[in-house]
Amino acid sequence: MSAFSLEDPRLDNPVYAALSDTHARFAQRSGRVLRYLPDIAPFLALPDDAASADWRDTVELIGPGTIAATMYDGSPLPEALQVSLSFDLVQMTGEDLTGRSDPQAVTLGLADVPEMLDLVGRTEPGPFLGRTIELGRYIGIRSDGELVAMAGERFRFEGWTEISAVCTAPELRGHGLASRLIATLLADIDERSERVFLHVLASNTAAIRLYEELGFRVRRERTIAVLARRTGD
Repeated sequence: MSAFSLEDPRLDNPVYAALSDTHARFAQRSGRVLRYLPDIAPFLALPDDAASADWRDTVELIGPGTIAATMYDGSPLPEALQVSLSFDLVQMTGEDLTGRSDPQAVTLGLADVPEMLDLVGRTEPGPFLGRTIELGRYIGIRSDGELVAMAGERFRFEGWTEISAVCTAPELRGHGLASRLIATLLADIDERSERVFLHVLASNTAAIRLYEELGFRVRRERTIAVLARRTGD
């Protein structure tokens, strides 16, 4: 793994770090505020030293009828915006995790997106849209030709890759499929001399335990707010 520290400040604002680096081609910008193209991912990020002008630019990036998820510390919002949903996420990092490629793990491509969207719809691992697959490598395991488990790479910036969209069909949970896919991704990430992180709902204690068993450790907890324009704005 790389020598990047777990105290790397970019981990505190990973969406901004990714859109300023590896994922710059997927960015929309207003002033200093960045967001992913809406059909790629629903995430938006303000700079670490966000001021009132940045919040005004945020309004420009959240058009009428659209939403954006961002880290939120309770700062006053412009009148045009409202929090439609908020929840707590735990950020976990892996140190000295090497992984191992699984022979049954297959790389997923654009032709697999309909199946991936169906699996995500049944398991709700977090946002995964029609073009999310463009962010990194996504892999899966099939049973009798059907996609039954998947995982992939989402936020990426120099030295770091996030594992995301980890999910298994409900009828096959408990068989270690997710662990095998994570191990495969870890092998790829280690080959690139990068380090790994992920996010999980703070309320999903079962997933947190699984990741801890795999060697991940909790780094911090953050509140995520889903922002939307107020009706009439």
